[in-house]
Formats: sequence, C-alpha cells, structure tokens
Amino acid sequence: MKKNIGFILCLMLACTMYGQTKQNDSIRTLIVFFDGLRPDYITAEGMPNLHAFSKRSSYGKAHHSVFPTVTRVNATSYATGSYPGTHGLMGNSVYFPQVSTTKSLNTGDASELNAISKALDGHLITAISLGEVLKQHGKDMMVFSSGTTGQALMQNHTVSGAVINPAMILPESIKEKVIAEVGTIPAAAKPNTARHEWITNALMKYGLRLDGPLVSAIWFSDPDGTAHADGIGSPTAIASIKSVDEQFGRILADLEQKGLADNFNIVISTDHGFVTHVGKDGLVEFLIRKGLKKEKESDDVVVAGGAIYIKDHNKDLLQQIVTALQAEEWIGAIFTKGNKKGDMKGHIAGTLSFESIHWNHVERMADILVDVNWSDEKNTAGYAGTSYSKGVAGHGSLSPYEVHIALLASGPSFKQSFESDLPTSNVDLVPTILHLHQLPIPATVNGRVMHELLINSKTTAKPIVKNDVIETSVNFKDGIYKLILNRTTLDNYQYINFAKVIREKQTSTGQ
Repeated sequence: MKKNIGFILCLMLACTMYGQTKQNDSIRTLIVFFDGLRPDYITAEGMPNLHAFSKRSSYGKAHHSVFPTVTRVNATSYATGSYPGTHGLMGNSVYFPQVSTTKSLNTGDASELNAISKALDGHLITAISLGEVLKQHGKDMMVFSSGTTGQALMQNHTVSGAVINPAMILPESIKEKVIAEVGTIPAAAKPNTARHEWITNALMKYGLRLDGPLVSAIWFSDPDGTAHADGIGSPTAIASIKSVDEQFGRILADLEQKGLADNFNIVISTDHGFVTHVGKDGLVEFLIRKGLKKEKESDDVVVAGGAIYIKDHNKDLLQQIVTALQAEEWIGAIFTKGNKKGDMKGHIAGTLSFESIHWNHVERMADILVDVNWSDEKNTAGYAGTSYSKGVAGHGSLSPYEVHIALLASGPSFKQSFESDLPTSNVDLVPTILHLHQLPIPATVNGRVMHELLINSKTTAKPIVKNDVIETSVNFKDGIYKLILNRTTLDNYQYINFAKVIREKQTSTGQ
C-alpha cells in the first residue's frame, strides 16, 4: 500500500511538473520601449491605447532611467540588467583611445560600436546580455527598432536571433527575406510614422508567434526623435506620440486576433524622460576658452558627452577643471573617483563619487563626469523641466524629469490593475524576465526581480525602503557650491532619483 501511495505521489508530482513546464513553454515576453516617453504623455487623449493598457496592468510608479539618462546607456542597461559601472557602455558618446586618441565615438552608429569591439577583441561590453543567456539555453531574442543602428545593436549585441532595423538587418543572411516579406523600407521622417509601422509589421510577422523567439523587443524612436527637433508639446511631437500609440494598438489587436493575448507578457518602459533645453555653452568650448584644453581634437583633454578624460590623469589639471566648472551656473552635479571602494564622495572636494551613481567601471570611467544644471521651469506648452544643455529639447541629466519614467507590465505572470510605489529601474527588467522563464540570472546583473508585480511570487518578506541623501560642498570664488544626490534604497539596491546643485552667494563683511 505504501508503495502504491508513493507511486501515486510521484505520478502526481510528475504531472504537476509537466503542467508547469508546459505552461512555461507557452509563455513569451514582449519588451516595448517608447524612446523619450514622459509619464505625463500617457493620457486618454494623447495615447489612448497605452493609457487603457496602464489601467489594467501593473504600473510601477517609481520607475527609474539609468544615469546618464541617454539612449544607448539604457538600451545596454536593460539588455544586461546592469549599470554602466558593470557593463562598460558609459554614454551616448564614449572614449576608447584604442580606436581614437583625440575624439569620442558615437554609440548610435553600429559601425563605431563594431570598431570598438574589434579593438577590444570582442569585449564591447563587460556584462552578460539577455540575448547571450537565451542563446546558452537554446532560445532566441529578436529586436525590432525604428531608431539608430547602435541602439538596436546594444539590445542584443551578439545577435542571438536577429536584429531588424531599417538601416541594419542582422544576420545579413535574412535581409532579402525580411524586405521581401515585410516590404520596402520607408524613408526616415519626423514623426517617423512609416518606419514605426514597418517595424511593427516585422514584429507581428516574426515575433508575435509561439514558434518564434522566446523574447521579442520593439523600440520606437519617437517621441524622442521628433521632440529633439521641434520641442516638447510641439504639434509634431504630439503627432509622434499618437503615431507610436497607434502601432502599440496594432500589436495588442494582433495578439488578440491570433489568440495569443494570454501567452505574452508585455513589459513597457522607456530609456529616459525629456526636458526643454536653454543652454548656450558646451564643455569643449568652455574648456578651450578657459585654457584648460588646447583645441577641439587635442588629446590633452577629451570630452565624450559629459565625461572628461585627462591625459595621464594630470592631477593639477583635473583640479583646475573641477574648480572652474563649480563656479558656472549652467553646470550641475560633478563626479570624480572616490578615494576607496564604498566612498560616496569623490576625491576632489565638492564632488560625489562615480560609485554613488553606479558609474564606477574600473577600466572605462573618466576622470570627471559632469552634468548640467536644471530647474522646474515650464516651457511654452506647459511641460515642466528645463536644463542647461544646448539644443531645443532632450535628456541626459539627473533631473527628476529625465530620471522618472513609467513602467507597465501585463500578461499571464503579472498582477492586473495594480500600482506599486516600490522603486524599480531599467536594470530590473532582465532579472524579472529570466525569473519568469526559469533561466539563470548572471552574476553581472545588478538589478532585482520585481516580485511585487508578479502573481505567483513566493516572496513574503517586506522590503526595507528608505530615502538616502548624500551631500557635499566646497567654497569657490563667489560663494558655495553645494551638491545633493537623492536616492531611494530598497534592501541592498540603490535607485538614483535626482541630483541638485545649489550655489549660495557669499556676502563679505566689512570692518
């Protein structure tokens, strides 16, 4: 009798495990990124499909972009579940003297990324990506992108499966087939509506199917591309928001029509928010004007975005540059290397450490990382958030308008109509996806599994959440430069909320 009971229990366990495996095998993941999506764009009027989706999904109300709040940093961070201090893609512009000793490289161009990879014997990044994990387990990832080739590549840099972009289709062997089946690639435009439709068509054909890739990702280049040119709230920017929302509506309708709505987990994020730009100066021009850099392409000081690389790490020049920057109203937070591991303050007075913002890559960090200042000022269309970067509008800084973004998740694994106040970040997407597909999470992952959003989470421990403020200050010629970094910690995870600089004028007292 005992043997029979044992046999029955074993049989029941086997059936249960088979059922779980079968259920897991029928689940797919779709990642959707709307480039430059501010949370206040998600309205019933402006984005009816995404707005309705947000009401029935899990909504992460405290979601974070990774700093620097730029596209390729966040594409790489989400794809690896790690910060720049781990994956080594430090900005939209990067400096690798192995490729060029005098100028930065554009990570938006896949050919420049390939040049870096070649110079570094294939070590373009120093973390394991989602695509690589999937490949190790016989699975594929397909990326569909209407943006730059660099952004598309950094989501799946080893091309485990495929990357489909209007300007780059990998592997090359499928290019003719894709164009024949999806159609002629349309020209780029602002809004980029035709290309958004084209990649959506490609996604629906190759990605939204059970015999397709385990993970598909689609990245829409708007509203970012149009808002850069014409500004936040401009008629064309509003049109671009409606355009990508329409394509998202097509994706949802296609899943329903195919009977696959219950098979796909959909995770939605963006790379950064957006602010209006009012700056008139740039780092290179400023340094040359102050005699701290010889000329635009001299190798004594090389600027890559906000990162400053000083030849031979000249300590005197480093101090001179920081001191000069701290006196400038348009300059915000400044970061340098800490004296030792764990230091939150930089080794130069009045700076914070690279470690405080997850930018402490042992081989690739610069001598100085500089942010521009920002304010809550509204633009003419009524959108708050202004920074002293040059141009019409954009991103990249540590203002809450660029850091604070929306996270939406829906599907068979996620809670419905649920809102969470727990902090999350783009580095948390991959560990959550790997967890849902019962795949191992690499040691290079810095993010966490977002258990609070999951239906069948077995985690019962209440997380410890607290606000963390780090401050430093230094006197300069006319006053005091005070730098404040605001972070939220959840257990052992730190999320950067914003950095703010306050300059207090010193008043002299006469005798």
